[in-house]
Amino acid sequence: MWLPFLGLALGVLLGLLISVEIPLAYVKYTAIAILAAIDTILGGIRAQLEGRFDLAIFLSGFVANTLFAALLVGIGDLLGLDIYLGAIVVFSIRIFNNVGFIRRALLRAHLRGGGDAG
Repeated sequence: MWLPFLGLALGVLLGLLISVEIPLAYVKYTAIAILAAIDTILGGIRAQLEGRFDLAIFLSGFVANTLFAALLVGIGDLLGLDIYLGAIVVFSIRIFNNVGFIRRALLRAHLRGGGDAG
């Protein structure tokens, strides 16, 4: 249960310490990849709390979501449309739904006196 949080914390720390300049042409793709990663991590935490976590589904979901979102960005760039905004909206909704679920599950476990929600 603690491993995703550790990975997220290390990733944020590395991101703050290492200065990486992303070319302007790849900014949309990078934003989508970051949202896909956050969505996947939070979805994995939620699945763990629900007792239905599967590593194969977790990894394939990350790859599929990232590739499909990147495909939307690419098609949008070719057409001159901001289709990537749809992916941003969907990922954002999923992220907030997962955060809400995780918060409620952890709060319920804490109020019941159970130290671990998973």
